[in-house]
Amino acid sequence: MFAQRHSLIIALLLGPGLAACGPEVEGESESGTGGPEAWEWHLPEGFPEPYVPEDNPMSAAKVELGRYLFYDTRLSANETMSCGGCHDQSLGFADGKATPEGSTGDQVPRNAMSLANVAYFPTYTWANPNLELLEQQARVPLFGEHPVELGATGHEEEILGRFRGDADYVARFAAAFPDDAEPVNFDNIVYALASFERTMVSGDSPYDRYLYGKDDGAISEAAKRGFALFFSERLECYHCHAGLNLAAAFFAVESTQRELTFFNNGLYNIGGDGSYPVPNVGLYEFTGEDSDMGRFRAPSLRNIAVSGPYMHDGSIETLEEVIDFYAAGGREITDGPYAGDGRENPHKDPLVRGFTLTDDEKADLLAFLESFTDETFLTDPALSDPFAE
Repeated sequence: MFAQRHSLIIALLLGPGLAACGPEVEGESESGTGGPEAWEWHLPEGFPEPYVPEDNPMSAAKVELGRYLFYDTRLSANETMSCGGCHDQSLGFADGKATPEGSTGDQVPRNAMSLANVAYFPTYTWANPNLELLEQQARVPLFGEHPVELGATGHEEEILGRFRGDADYVARFAAAFPDDAEPVNFDNIVYALASFERTMVSGDSPYDRYLYGKDDGAISEAAKRGFALFFSERLECYHCHAGLNLAAAFFAVESTQRELTFFNNGLYNIGGDGSYPVPNVGLYEFTGEDSDMGRFRAPSLRNIAVSGPYMHDGSIETLEEVIDFYAAGGREITDGPYAGDGRENPHKDPLVRGFTLTDDEKADLLAFLESFTDETFLTDPALSDPFAE
């Protein structure tokens, strides 16, 4: 019975994005070799090899350099903030805030997304269809000016001087980029950050041990009932949160195309015409198409129990409230500048149609969502802050 159920669910979860990928679990990456020592992937069961761009091959030295840079406040112009400031390992590399604040006090309008399994996404940030590589995404917090996050623009030489004057960093850059005459530069900083982020693989949750490891005792009976609800046509959760990444889109080394998948879930409907609060208008910002108003990328649900608040603007605080939101088929705001009935948003995805749950069923669904928490990932020393050691 378990084997039959396991086979059926595996087929359901793979979906078109993962089905195009090989079953490789671990081994040396042909596209990910380079530097002084080749990189060897050690991936969880069922995980294919991540895609690695040819101009930034993986190496152990580059990954470790990226780890140091990720947590170093000297990467910000005023030396007050690091990448880790918005991406806390214990929170699934989210930050526990509705929206972050940049190094100069600018309010970032969108919620800091978890970086769990970030290597397996075809696009990055909440709604930008043009950021297809981690190397591209890393430049946004580094150099963005509206809002300022790390604030490197105009301070490039000052920042580089900090690392060029640090003998330990000089050695780390040289080891990571041995063919460069002057390895301490922003291109290499971006390459190292992206390489480190590709190693943020989460695949040892109770859910993984239950589904991929075939350990029937890995999750509780309540979580098993929640599993059935999550993958039912009654709730429709799996349409936007399926596959290895528990998201709608997936990309790996053998994937044949980048899926551009964005959804409007009825969070807002200002004035009844489908509008969302500026600047958080979703894909519409890039296309200008009315039908793209409020469409955002469905985030991964891995480690979702520790990575709230939720939604693109962090406007829903708890998982219980998230379930209530989807059960209602959207959110009605009765007063204030954002007043409107999101349930009636003309651009809302038809799968967000609402459902009814008993209190026991809601508890079961929560138990299942909590089974995505990967304590190994949240405490992995290889991903931790080296300055805290």
